Amino acid sequence: MNTPRRRIALMVATLSLAGLTTACGAIGNAVDCNQVGQEVTKITTEFQSAAAGAATDPKALEKAAQETSDKLKTLAGKYDGDLAGALNDFAAVFGSIKLDDPSGMQASMSKISSAQTKIQSACG
Repeated sequence: MNTPRRRIALMVATLSLAGLTTACGAIGNAVDCNQVGQEVTKITTEFQSAAAGAATDPKALEKAAQETSDKLKTLAGKYDGDLAGALNDFAAVFGSIKLDDPSGMQASMSKISSAQTKIQSACG
């Protein structure tokens, strides 16, 4: 994988991990949101590890992104309302990662912040 692709992949992992470690925890939804925060952190950490290990294999990185998307969709299925929608939006970001489409990667990157904000709002 060339340097820009690797940078983008690591940026996805870093942004998702950093934004969600404190995403949830509001009073009222504390138990669910703390659980969601922990599970999302685990899922994105797994993606980060896979992304680092796939530095020279774009297909492996895309597979890891799709697996992350699938795990986030499964997690979303455990919840309802805004939280489920926010998790599905976050899953869509990972599901849209295709390294042979730089403009699509940029679009995915721009959606990370929005998905994180939705999760935070659902927990607040």
